[in-house]
Amino acid sequence: MNDAPIGIFDSGFGGLTVARAVMDLLPNESVLYLGDTARQPYGPKPISEVREYALDCLDHLVTQGVKSLVIACNSASAAVLRDARERYDVPVVEVIMPAARRAVNTTRNGRIGVICTQSTATSRAYDDALSVTPNIEVFTTVCPRFVGFVETGVTSGPEVQAVAEEYLAPLKDADVDTLILGCTHYPLLAGVLSLVMGEGVTLVSSADETARDVYALLVRNDLQRDPMATPPQHRFLTTGRPDEFGELGRRFLGPEVQSVEQFSWMVSPA
Repeated sequence: MNDAPIGIFDSGFGGLTVARAVMDLLPNESVLYLGDTARQPYGPKPISEVREYALDCLDHLVTQGVKSLVIACNSASAAVLRDARERYDVPVVEVIMPAARRAVNTTRNGRIGVICTQSTATSRAYDDALSVTPNIEVFTTVCPRFVGFVETGVTSGPEVQAVAEEYLAPLKDADVDTLILGCTHYPLLAGVLSLVMGEGVTLVSSADETARDVYALLVRNDLQRDPMATPPQHRFLTTGRPDEFGELGRRFLGPEVQSVEQFSWMVSPA
């Protein structure tokens, strides 16, 4: 089981920021990544629909023999975390609780901002995760245009900055000192987000915090791969077009995305 890959699932490409963080922190581990690009984005979809799609994909990763599951999508994490932990025999890590814990440990004034998709905001998953800590106030802003910017490679410039200024204005007015990037696309906008929010605001990346949780999980369960074994093998599956996934995947992750497999046990684009 130690030689089995870590299964990482996302609605599309954003979870590749989580895969990047996992590979950097655990360079001896193999990764099996599945992106449901034929049915993305999950963010605007109803929670029930997100749950159905996410469980379809997680089921497949489990049948492939992964040793752990990473739900590298905030919308899917909000929709299926409890179901996934009851449904599968392998340990499950998601992106919401790791980021929430880091934000609580980081904030100085107890005012935490969250930027995310509509689905994540509607679920109130971050509100619930942060509510267990006394004296924390949560301010959430939906940022629908950010995903499109990232997937077209536009991560800086006057248009992105203008949109960021508009989205983030309520959070600046609320005097948040910590900002959770509640979508795995958003770390690629960290430069402009940091510039707009100012030096006094700490950005919390769900990708980095999730990778730390994966590391701790493998150590705790004695599931680490032998560092003297053969080099790790990474596989990438998509329900959409492999050529498109490969092009965007290399932008998100780098040269590790060498080939992409078509995953076609279902699906027709939504």
